[in-house]
Amino acid sequence: MAQSGRFQLSVRILAVLASEPDAMHTSSAIAEELKESAVMVRRAFLLLHKAGLIEQKKGPHGGAKLKVPAKQIGLGDVFEASAGDWLSIEDKAVSAWIKKVRGDAVAAMNEHSLAGVVKRLKKK
Repeated sequence: MAQSGRFQLSVRILAVLASEPDAMHTSSAIAEELKESAVMVRRAFLLLHKAGLIEQKKGPHGGAKLKVPAKQIGLGDVFEASAGDWLSIEDKAVSAWIKKVRGDAVAAMNEHSLAGVVKRLKKK
């Protein structure tokens, strides 16, 4: 899945988790709700867990839930969690510039929180 697809899916997953922040949500239930592949949801879970945005529990009553409140999760945080190596360039001058551009983009994205996304989705 391309970067933009991973980012979009991650935001959608986090929005579902934020809608019931105290409940554990299984990857299969989220996949069904979002009409996505359970495998892709589980892959996104791994990235979001590694970034410290969600906590996971295995077993019959397992699943995932937000580790921090939705208003403390910026969209830039989600982007960073799902990005991987972004435009890896060997030229040091260009690489430094790309790193700065990415940092600026993430900072701008962090001006918007997951809570804002959830609020907009509820208006629909």
